[in-house]
Amino acid sequence: MRASLIQIAVDEGESVESRRRRVASLVREQAGSDLVVLPELWTTGAFAYEEFANEAEPLEGPTHEAMAKAASDAGVWLHAGSIPERAVPDSGSAGAGPLYNTSLVFSPSGDLVAHYRKIHRFGFDKGEAVLMGAGRELATVRLPRTTLGLATCYDLRFPELFRGLVDAGAETLVIPAGWPERRRAHWTLLARARAVENQAFVLACGTAGTHAGVPQAGHSIVVDPWGEVLAEAGPGEQVLTVEFDAGKVAATREQFPALKDRALGLEPPRR
Repeated sequence: MRASLIQIAVDEGESVESRRRRVASLVREQAGSDLVVLPELWTTGAFAYEEFANEAEPLEGPTHEAMAKAASDAGVWLHAGSIPERAVPDSGSAGAGPLYNTSLVFSPSGDLVAHYRKIHRFGFDKGEAVLMGAGRELATVRLPRTTLGLATCYDLRFPELFRGLVDAGAETLVIPAGWPERRRAHWTLLARARAVENQAFVLACGTAGTHAGVPQAGHSIVVDPWGEVLAEAGPGEQVLTVEFDAGKVAATREQFPALKDRALGLEPPRR
């Protein structure tokens, strides 16, 4: 299986529409890959909080239109990273609907086959944590040779989410991110940990550049089910392409069946 992770640099001097066109062109250049992955919130920048509401769009908005066409033109499965989604308000509600950090996945025919609203929002009591709503549902996507489990950036710190994805059949964990440079060591460590503990491939695609004064880590990474790094990008904008054997997941889980020894649901200790 051939995957291309497009580590996009978010330049504050580039308009969102210009970036959409540029990224669509980069996706088209990946014809021949099976799967293409984009980063988190690449339209605005993950730390450009003041732009979330300004650039929010519905699921079938301008980014959907551009990425659906690019996926179809290239004939690839496309995880189009995430966008600030403006949800349709509830019937009878006044004003605009809530915002979500939402990932979009397209088939090679350009159909939107899945979306995932980020469950764990970063910022504690500010930023994304207060501006965005929390997703409630796990999401997986069945490809011809593997099943994707979807997560986003800060989700990487919560292993229980990935256990849920594995229980839902995930074999390849796809994680778009806008991870800051100052915590890059955590990015690499956690990506490898999620691969090892779930015996799955991890495709973690970050951004380059600086978002609202926050330098980005870059260093998108592909990790195999044994925790070996198959490929890693540098700090700048880059297309990271790697070939991997999707069948290695089943082989690893058979050779070293650690997942079968999970002991969740035990009785609490008696006092």
